[in-house]
Amino acid sequence: MKNIYRIVYTAGFICLSCLSACNNFEEINTNPDSITKASASMLCTNIVLSNVKFNGRDSHAYLQPNAIAKYLGFANESQMPEQYNSFGNSSFEQMTILPNIEKMVEYATGTAMENSYRGIAKFSRAYMFYKTTMRVGDIPYSQTNQGATGSYRPIFDSQKDVLLGVLDELKEADTYFANGIKFDGDPTPFAGDPKKWRKATNALALRVLMSMSKKEGDASLRIKERFAEIVNAGQLLSEADGYLGLVYTSVNMHPMAGTNDLFTSRTVISSLLIDELKKLNDRRLFYFADPASIKIATGNNESVMDAYEGVDVSMDYAEMTNNYLKGDYSLLNSRYLKDVSSEPRMVISYAEQQLILAEARIYGWITTGSAEDYYKSAVKWALGIQMNTKGDKYAHGMEITADYINNYFTGEAAFKSTSSEQLKQIWIQHYILNFMQDAEESYFEYRRNKYPVFPINPNTNLNLENASVIPMRWLYPSSETNYNRENLETALNNQFDGYDEVNKLMWILK
Repeated sequence: MKNIYRIVYTAGFICLSCLSACNNFEEINTNPDSITKASASMLCTNIVLSNVKFNGRDSHAYLQPNAIAKYLGFANESQMPEQYNSFGNSSFEQMTILPNIEKMVEYATGTAMENSYRGIAKFSRAYMFYKTTMRVGDIPYSQTNQGATGSYRPIFDSQKDVLLGVLDELKEADTYFANGIKFDGDPTPFAGDPKKWRKATNALALRVLMSMSKKEGDASLRIKERFAEIVNAGQLLSEADGYLGLVYTSVNMHPMAGTNDLFTSRTVISSLLIDELKKLNDRRLFYFADPASIKIATGNNESVMDAYEGVDVSMDYAEMTNNYLKGDYSLLNSRYLKDVSSEPRMVISYAEQQLILAEARIYGWITTGSAEDYYKSAVKWALGIQMNTKGDKYAHGMEITADYINNYFTGEAAFKSTSSEQLKQIWIQHYILNFMQDAEESYFEYRRNKYPVFPINPNTNLNLENASVIPMRWLYPSSETNYNRENLETALNNQFDGYDEVNKLMWILK
């Protein structure tokens, strides 16, 4: 028995000795060579990607905004509801980046790169809140990210206040980047250059201000003055700066790459896009689409624009599918399904900035430069981006060349003589620019300008409240009904007579 006691005692003593030799179990189980704490640069990468990368679940989700913006039709196993204007609930999931933004700033405080990371923080917040409010209207803003203090039901700020807050945050970001240094963790082509981020920040501010053009007469907003101040400061994207976005590679593949299935392989191009490209004699047609098989069978060459035929995306689904099976329509260029790179993803670009400047010049918001020069510089840059997209392999013998770009501005592409015609030229170039990019922006632009004219067929329109119109917004997330009902109801009463409905006009559109 004594031996048993001695064994137990000895074992216990050994255990206590081991425990006392360590502060806690984490020391035992921690790999000294592994990273156990996030850094500002690690958080920065994920924060930036949350805004610039396509974060949808699959290629089907990637194509949905292109359906909403009337770029594409779908003759696959079932109709895509978004093609026929079915708008469901939006999401506030984007706001989950807010705690990470706060942590990134915390980790960066006191370091040499602090100003740069603070710039990323302000830019990322502004971009996220801008996109969110543009989808639904009033949103939680001033009381977000307060869960740690027990506040789980934030009020909904008015869209006016949200957008003014966005502009203020972009102005703060501009100041931080102006005082920043090259920083780590930037996955974009800017590679941590605060000068380029500063310029993209101001380009985004111009976009936000232009989105508010219907409110130009509200003196309290100072839309024209704010716009001119940014332009006069001279910190805008240059041709060499290019774009904020991502380069697709074999590691970070284009979302459509390798998806040659019954869904993606039966994606057809809209007549709205194809007809506009034909009018302009725009060779981007050959990069965006494959020829209609029936056109080739009847003697057309793939390098001739007549070989390309778009679909009226408001057409009855069964009729469209039958016509597709006969080879009547042009499909999405197969390079999107085969090439891992395709053109880069561009969420803010030099071309978009120049088109916004052209529009502002026509409105008299600025006095520098000419609308024609802004327009031409935008289109040349956009064509140049397309020129670098393996045209020798996928452009059907109609590559974009430097000579083609220099001679582009003839016929319908030549800058028009009246402001109303000029605006339409600017808007259609903006529309073409967003194809297979941030197509949601084209929908936002349609709401603002009603151009280009989206096709509407009351017989196929899934806008159940009004089959004669395109919806103007998404519904609020169902989670708000479940967990923040009181504040949601207040927001609905303030905006939409208490009714959450897709055809209601948010503040920015009134």
